[in-house]
Amino acid sequence: MKRVKASKPTKPTVPSSWSVEWMNEAKEDMKKFDHSTAVQIYAGIRKVQQNPLPQNEGGYGKPLGNRNGQNLTGFLKIKFLAIGVRVVYRLVRTKKSMKIVVVSLRSDGEVYQAVAKRKPFV
Repeated sequence: MKRVKASKPTKPTVPSSWSVEWMNEAKEDMKKFDHSTAVQIYAGIRKVQQNPLPQNEGGYGKPLGNRNGQNLTGFLKIKFLAIGVRVVYRLVRTKKSMKIVVVSLRSDGEVYQAVAKRKPFV
């Protein structure tokens, strides 16, 4: 009987992080928040940055689709329930980048209207 060597276990691969790009308008959006809220938003973005793909592909992003009569297909959102903030971003898969489009308080579709206005510039 021939002996078979046991193979060494392989280390699990750690997914590489995606880069984050900000629209100028999104940078301005961040200035509206106090320091403690901004810290929470940045921490959430860093977490999602590890896997910003849509949830149906195993990531953290929640696809938008049609919102309030606006076609926002291709955009994803991060919800911060405790602070009532939404971050909307779009993936640039060829550059392995997530582009932050809007950071806003959740209020009756205001976030989605802002995305629709900025959509042509993404």
